[in-house]
Order: sequence, then C-alpha cells, then structure tokens
Amino acid sequence: MFYTDNKLQFPVRVEQPDPRFARALQQAIGGVEGEIRVAMQYMFQAWGARGDPKFRDMLLNTATEELGHIEMLATAVALNLEGAPLSLQEQASQDPVGGAVLNGMCMKHLLSSGLSAMPVDSDGIPFDMSHIYASGNIAADMTANVTAESTGRVLAVRLYNMTNDPGMKEMLQYLIARDTMHQNQWLAALEELGGPSGVFPIPNSHPQEEENREFSYVFLGFQQDGSEPPRGRWSEGQSIDGNDSFSARPMEPLGEEPTLGRARPKSGAQAEQL
Repeated sequence: MFYTDNKLQFPVRVEQPDPRFARALQQAIGGVEGEIRVAMQYMFQAWGARGDPKFRDMLLNTATEELGHIEMLATAVALNLEGAPLSLQEQASQDPVGGAVLNGMCMKHLLSSGLSAMPVDSDGIPFDMSHIYASGNIAADMTANVTAESTGRVLAVRLYNMTNDPGMKEMLQYLIARDTMHQNQWLAALEELGGPSGVFPIPNSHPQEEENREFSYVFLGFQQDGSEPPRGRWSEGQSIDGNDSFSARPMEPLGEEPTLGRARPKSGAQAEQL
C-alpha cells in the first residue's frame, strides 16, 4: 500500500525553460539508467524477497523513494517545456524556446503528452522493463543494485554538466547525493550478508567442491599466439572470496570440433544437408 501527500520530495524549480533539456531529462525517467528502472527493480526484488524481512523493508522504502524521484523529474520536464512551441509554424522563432523544434525538442512532448513528461527515454522509446533484475537471490540483487545506482549517478552527473539552470543544478545535486547513499547502502547490505568472503561466489548455497575447481579461480587468456594473458589483481594473490588463489594461463581448446547430425526432412534445409 502506498501513500502520497501531494508534495515533492525535493524542490523543483526552473528559471529558464529549455525543451531540449526536458528531452535529456527523459533519460533519467525512462532510460535504462533511469528512475523507473530502479523503482521497479527494487519493488520486484522486495516482493520476491525471502529470508530476513529487514531486506524487504529496506528495498520497499528505497523503491518508494525512487517513485518520488520520478515525480520530481516529471515535474522538471514539464517546467522545462513551459512556452515550448505548439506547432511547427512556431519553429521560425529565434528564441531558445520557440526554436526548440529545430534545436532538438522531443516531438513526443509536442504530439503525445501535451508538453509533459512520459515514461520514455531521451529518444522517445518507452521503457519496457527489460532491465529489471530481480533474481530472488538477495546477494545477486544487491550487487545488481550497486551497478544500477552507479550508472544512474553517472547519468545525473552528465545531466548536471549539461545545464546552467540553478534550479536544475540544485535538483540534480540532490539526486546525485541520493545515488551516493544508495550505492553505499547496497554495499553495506552485502557487508551485512557476510562481505566478499561470505557472499561470493553467488549463490553461496551451491557446494564449491562440486564445481570444476580447476577453473574456479584461473584467469584465462585467449591471445591467438598463446602468450600469457595480462596480469592484474584478478590473476594473482588470494581470491576476493578468500576460498583460493588467483592464477592465469592461456586457454587451450578442451573439446572436440562439433559435428552435428544431418538436417531433418521437411526442415527447410537444402538437399545437400539432408
């Protein structure tokens, strides 16, 4: 159950409306790095969470916060579209708002939404939920969330650097700060779950003695000349999970050249394949 008090989570003000920036802000709403993605990701992770209920509660609280971020950004899009042209005839105007059709305004804002935000990215492509990661494994989900917040913060910083509007900069610095918290929040959850030595490899419920341990901690190189692969922390020293030591070696083919059976009749193959 969700509640609203009809107030924004953080003030949203636009001093100089910019329809082009409204289009850019759509990426933070409906892009793969955007707020719809994380809100739905955290919701579905929470709704499928098993085990200690505090992780479900944490996910639901943060998912609800992200819904508020969508509202903030949608408001910002609408405010940036104030005064935008309502017809192509207005494109002859030389001022930044009136000339926005020629200068990169999203046509869907004109044609489909009445100069307001939509659940789309900056190219007008609807968000289709294909980037929602909710595996049912709490550690895998927390790891995916770190990535989601990292790419979201990258996007927010890029948007911040695209605008000179003081109100937009203020709003984006708030969102950047929240991304900072959420990155640390998911990492803290992983630490509470046991840290690298307790969490990894995911899932930690599968007995490692049953996997092919010869390949569990070796970095494989695929250089055509068979030379040693590049060295790094990933190829020497103790593994991050503490269960073994890293090593490295060139990979050699272990299997046979694949030989498939003849094509089946009526499969649409050529006669020579039958």
